[in-house]
Amino acid sequence: MPQVLIVGAGATGMTLAIELLRRGVAVRIVDVAASYFAGSRGKGIQPRSLELLDMVGLASEVMGSGGLYPVIKLHFGPIGIRAWSLGTHHAPTEDRPFPNLVMLEQWRTEEILRAKIAALGGRIELGVGIEALAQTDKQVTVTLTNGEAVTADYVAACDGGRSPTRGLLGLELHGSTVDENTSIVADLEIEGLDRAFWHAYPLRRGGIHSLAPLPNSELFQLQAPEQIAVAGLEKGVEGLTGRTVRSVAWQSRYRHQARMINRYRVGRVFIAGDAAHIHPPSGAQGLNTGLQDAFNLGWKLVSAIRTGSPSILETYEAERLPVAAAVLDLTKELHLTISKSRGDLTNQLGLSYRGGTLAQDSTAVDGLRPGDRVPDQRLADGRRLFEVMRHGGATQIMRADRNHLLVRPDGYLAEISTVQVSSYHGHEVVPVDGAR
Repeated sequence: MPQVLIVGAGATGMTLAIELLRRGVAVRIVDVAASYFAGSRGKGIQPRSLELLDMVGLASEVMGSGGLYPVIKLHFGPIGIRAWSLGTHHAPTEDRPFPNLVMLEQWRTEEILRAKIAALGGRIELGVGIEALAQTDKQVTVTLTNGEAVTADYVAACDGGRSPTRGLLGLELHGSTVDENTSIVADLEIEGLDRAFWHAYPLRRGGIHSLAPLPNSELFQLQAPEQIAVAGLEKGVEGLTGRTVRSVAWQSRYRHQARMINRYRVGRVFIAGDAAHIHPPSGAQGLNTGLQDAFNLGWKLVSAIRTGSPSILETYEAERLPVAAAVLDLTKELHLTISKSRGDLTNQLGLSYRGGTLAQDSTAVDGLRPGDRVPDQRLADGRRLFEVMRHGGATQIMRADRNHLLVRPDGYLAEISTVQVSSYHGHEVVPVDGAR
């Protein structure tokens, strides 16, 4: 019997599976899709997501497969003007080893996550969805679309914006469409278009049209109003760029929506990722917010399973729901206004759980309070904190100034304690057993 059944094998579901598998929790992962996602859709990986992925040993592969956001070139008829980049190009520092937004196709991000699941002994079952759900105070029983009944300690609904699990729980998405437009996102190979720039056409009918060169690829990601495809997508893009479209690798249509649920938990079932919140693509927040959901929920499920005490699970909704609401407001604002500003506004490094159930202490050390992100740092033995934290449990940083920091498994400060010590040289890090 799986301890956790994960419904949905997108980026959120797979990240949660990795967090559980690497800590020895039995997981079953199902997805109703017949094949793996093949498009570039959620192509921006934020600095905070990279830090968390580094803690599971995946950041270097993501960085090696992706690239920094290129400079935008604005096209006004025959005139092209070099403008700005939506991503920063900062040099890494000790406390911010991943300071920049990285462009990486969603299919490639998911491929990296799948390989990690396989290395941990996990397996994804395609073509299997959820049909019915019942639960008691001790377990959840799910009927799958293949007729099988599966019992698990907990269920995680990571099954996307149209989440069947959310429907079975009677939860609704609250919010609105941001505008009345329908857009196309597509991956195209275009002959002779300069790959040094993200091409934007701001004066076209229906709104901005853009073509972003995808890293380590011959493809561009198109984002444009659906009117571009009235006479066929290839013909529309050729009319936009004056270049021949060699192929269309993938395409999809979507409405600009800002919606979320008002509960992240129903009994032993938890909702995460797009199943809980749907964002406009502006600011590259949707996929990254889902990853944060997974890292937050993962260590708490481990703690509940290991200790037999589920009280820690009450903090998942308390911490994540306000974050999703704030991100939703941000993406709506970015969508409705033409803003050059991203960076600290969208990199999620400033995300904090201060004042929450797990971070009510107002004590501060070096500007950090419980609930804040703990920056990376070089330790006395030469290792990096994020590297040490790959052990998966809580970590205690024992400081020479006697202010000892307890860091949660997801990299946020749990508490500060003052301990009488004779002397310390630099920092000593003590992994704490379990997911405290």
